[in-house]
Amino acid sequence: MGGCFSKPKPVEVKVDVTAPDKEKEREKENLSPNGKVSPIPPCKANGSTKHIEERPITIDLDQNPKDMVEIAVCHVNELQDGQMREVDVAYGKALLIKERGEYCAIGHKCPHYGAPLVKGVLTNGRVRCPWHGACFNVATGDIEDFPGLDSLPKFQVRIEKEKVMVRASKQALQSQKRVKRMARCPTLSVNSFSNTSVLIIGSGPAGLVCAETLRQEGFTERIVMCTMEMHLPYDRPKLSKSLECQTEQITLRSKDFLSQYDIEVQTEREVLSVDVKSKVVHFKDGFKMEYNKLLIATGSRPKPLQCQGADLENVYQLRTPEDANCIAKLANDRNAVIVGASFIGMEVAAYLTDKAHSVSVIGIENIPFRKVLGEKVGRSIMKMFETNRVKFYLQNEVSELRGQDGKVKEVVLKSGKILRADVCVVGIGVVPATSFLKQSGINMDSKGFLPVNKLMQTNVPGIFAAGDVVTFPLAFRNNKKVNVGHWQMAHMHGRIAALNILGKGTEINTVPYFWTAMFGKSIRYAGHGEGFDDVIIQGDLDERKFVAFYTKSDEVIAVSSMNYDPIVSKVAEVMASGRTIKKRDVEMFAHHGRTGDMSWLFGKGT
Repeated sequence: MGGCFSKPKPVEVKVDVTAPDKEKEREKENLSPNGKVSPIPPCKANGSTKHIEERPITIDLDQNPKDMVEIAVCHVNELQDGQMREVDVAYGKALLIKERGEYCAIGHKCPHYGAPLVKGVLTNGRVRCPWHGACFNVATGDIEDFPGLDSLPKFQVRIEKEKVMVRASKQALQSQKRVKRMARCPTLSVNSFSNTSVLIIGSGPAGLVCAETLRQEGFTERIVMCTMEMHLPYDRPKLSKSLECQTEQITLRSKDFLSQYDIEVQTEREVLSVDVKSKVVHFKDGFKMEYNKLLIATGSRPKPLQCQGADLENVYQLRTPEDANCIAKLANDRNAVIVGASFIGMEVAAYLTDKAHSVSVIGIENIPFRKVLGEKVGRSIMKMFETNRVKFYLQNEVSELRGQDGKVKEVVLKSGKILRADVCVVGIGVVPATSFLKQSGINMDSKGFLPVNKLMQTNVPGIFAAGDVVTFPLAFRNNKKVNVGHWQMAHMHGRIAALNILGKGTEINTVPYFWTAMFGKSIRYAGHGEGFDDVIIQGDLDERKFVAFYTKSDEVIAVSSMNYDPIVSKVAEVMASGRTIKKRDVEMFAHHGRTGDMSWLFGKGT
């Protein structure tokens, strides 16, 4: 009995690749509550970093037979190696997997946004989500790459009379997520308020994952996370895609959850400076805190608009749930102007098209997303916006904002064009939020980024950095130092930083993965396409069903797709394995028009 069952008879090895559905798949935007977990007894109070053994939810609940259900889900020979199947287990579904002659069963939905994992990619003992690239160990259900915070429940599998039997708890089948066991801080009540073992500056995914990973690894000393925000950590990518979402809908972990595992979050606390010699952080309100280890994960701040009238009311840089809500309210049946054809700006424009009277986008490039997605893909996306009543004013800049009674009313372009505006959203780029470190002795490059090594360490011992603020060696691009401002990457940075705060010596090795959603369509992207010199496209751009491979010399360095799942996740898995996809292979793929067929990826690469 256990998560896997070995079949004694040898089987023929085949790889089953599920082609993308012909129907257009829309992602679920329902915001599910987080932070509700089964009570777990605190670990022994020892103040050490002793590892806490994983205990999936099914094991704890196994002691209550009334909560358990067991059912035959298929014949023992129905699945071949490399195949996955969603199976009904009375109170819910499970993902049944056969790999290397073993059956395993885990939760069937990605805990991040609920993607069906059966449509994902199974390779080498893990399944990758088809939507956003999160990876889960098929034997344990543990999350191994991000985004998302929770793991999957693991179910018990056995063979009886040539039937595959799955045994699971009703609660796990219904929740489809599992919180890894975490330690607590037994001496929290007697700790000095002005010192901490680990101080995390920033409350984004890098900081939160760092704190949770420390607790998952058995760390029982004090952890403090401080942030300028007034809210607990929340799902920031939701802001530009769902402007009317409420804070409680997108909160990543509840106050009760953080309290249960002694992760202290101090909100509305801005750092003024860091004294690395005395290991003291000075705050703007005069408070000081000593630390033993420090993580800097302050993210980025938006570039301000430099023109007359930029300080008028109803001019926003989207940063908080309050900003998002105000933009949506002000744009209702009114005129909205978006300055900057960035991903955030375009997502806001897409959301407002069926709410605002008019939506205008101003950009300095001739085609949106040209530098990231290429000219042809960018033009296709632009057409989709124009079909939805969005007007573009490209190769242009704002000269002046004009107001009435202190509120913006017009946007004047350098071309002389004047646009009516009842609300103006500025999205012209970001810079790392590291200005408070200028005199600290922590190395910064000319753009304000913090260079770190593969362990997420800065040049100062005991100080780590993660997320948007860093440049780090990207393994699959020959350790080129890059800055990757993706939600997924910040999660991984936080995990690696935590492991090395504990002295594990774990190096970062992941493939960047991001997504954007507009008009119910999603674009997936994996890799790092900086410096690409060619784009090979398969599919139909006009039909919004395509995959684009970005190459440099003779090597594929990135891929994007729309309505072509799970090819981006498959390419990400090939890149993660260390193999190289050659340009000639994708040229052959595109030339023969092998729509939906990904089997060529299994054998390609060096």
